[in-house]
Amino acid sequence: MIARNANIDLNLLTALDALLEEQSVTAAADRLGLSGPAMSRALGRIRRTIGDPVLVRAGRHMVPTPRALEIRAEVHRLVEAAHGVLAPSAPADPARLARVFTLYANDLFVTSLGPRLVARVAEEAPQVVLRFLGESHIDVPLLRDGAADLELGVIDSHEPEIRREELFVDRNVAVVRAGHPLTTGKLTARRFADAAHLNFSRRGRLTGPVDAALAARGLRRKVIATVPTFAASLMMVRDSDAVGLTSERAGVATVRGLGLRTLPIPFELPPLTMEMAWHPRQEADAGHRWLRGLVRETVRESLRDVPPDEV
Repeated sequence: MIARNANIDLNLLTALDALLEEQSVTAAADRLGLSGPAMSRALGRIRRTIGDPVLVRAGRHMVPTPRALEIRAEVHRLVEAAHGVLAPSAPADPARLARVFTLYANDLFVTSLGPRLVARVAEEAPQVVLRFLGESHIDVPLLRDGAADLELGVIDSHEPEIRREELFVDRNVAVVRAGHPLTTGKLTARRFADAAHLNFSRRGRLTGPVDAALAARGLRRKVIATVPTFAASLMMVRDSDAVGLTSERAGVATVRGLGLRTLPIPFELPPLTMEMAWHPRQEADAGHRWLRGLVRETVRESLRDVPPDEV
């Protein structure tokens, strides 16, 4: 329909994509290098073309209408497809690569490995920007919809077309403040269960594999709080007697940087498989291949700094 209507300006798709992503006229204008008035005029034309307000004022912010939410993924897909057709192939030299990569990563990965990855990108490809998206409390197909270029961490989604690559296998360990009672004496399953516990879960879950393992031993722990991020859990563990969880290899450097202690959990838990995943449309993209290679190298460097048996 768009191709047959000569009155539709396809540049409006780019403006609409920026507006729906930023949900702000000012931020969308900055993203596209336009003035505020020019973006406001573009929004007006979009509204007349679609026959919908698209963004409406809610207090001090703007929020998308139901119609805008309905078309957001398709608009982004069309803009990405147009860039793929019209843009030249990514240069082999990362120093010349100018691009924004969106990474959907769990908080443990961002906190522990993100700083090194950002530093490597800044060194090798100074015109590249990494945009990390936090995990949602609901599962959304960001790779399939084109809203993310790469997913990193423990990946729960199972879309059959998604490419997956194992980065390393980790395991959970307990984390406590310095001087915590559990740091002295033998740590048994009962002593572990009797302590106050803190969960971090993007879905707000109060139970998990630890509880199943304890139940098999006739034990039950007391969870006093659950928080959505790894970083928040460490702050709470540092200032309380709560016992938290981290991964042995990915998280230990962050834990020790805060002066916290890690302890081996006195029973077996399922391993943590850290992966990266991407949509097959990115498989042959030169810039994306460079990014995947950099993630592999960064992970290897980080793991060399923390021997697997060091807890």
